[in-house]
Amino acid sequence: MDKDRIVGSAKEFAGRVEGAVGDIAQDTKTQASGRAREAAGSVQDLYGQAKDAAREAGETAAAYAKDAYEAGGETFRDGSQALAKRVHDNPLGALLVAGGIGFALALLMSRPARRPPPRWRYYG
Repeated sequence: MDKDRIVGSAKEFAGRVEGAVGDIAQDTKTQASGRAREAAGSVQDLYGQAKDAAREAGETAAAYAKDAYEAGGETFRDGSQALAKRVHDNPLGALLVAGGIGFALALLMSRPARRPPPRWRYYG
């Protein structure tokens, strides 16, 4: 529980008491002061609740990320084992796939053909 929630609740309660005293004494200044203090306490209490909710959301997200990171290592290990088994079962197919990927990368990384120079140039 955040300290803003505690202080806000205390201010809200004090404002209610002050407003009740103003009602009993028929003093509008005390009534208005009590209502203002009660409103300020409510706002501070809501601010504390928002901070608590944000803190809880952050902790939940951190826990989820930690779990995903830990599970990611297991997933990677399982995938690499499955790939190794597939290569072991069909080495020729794996070699052809690797060669195709290498050829495609070589085509993508090669320099494009040079364009011929323009026929005329403007020297202005």
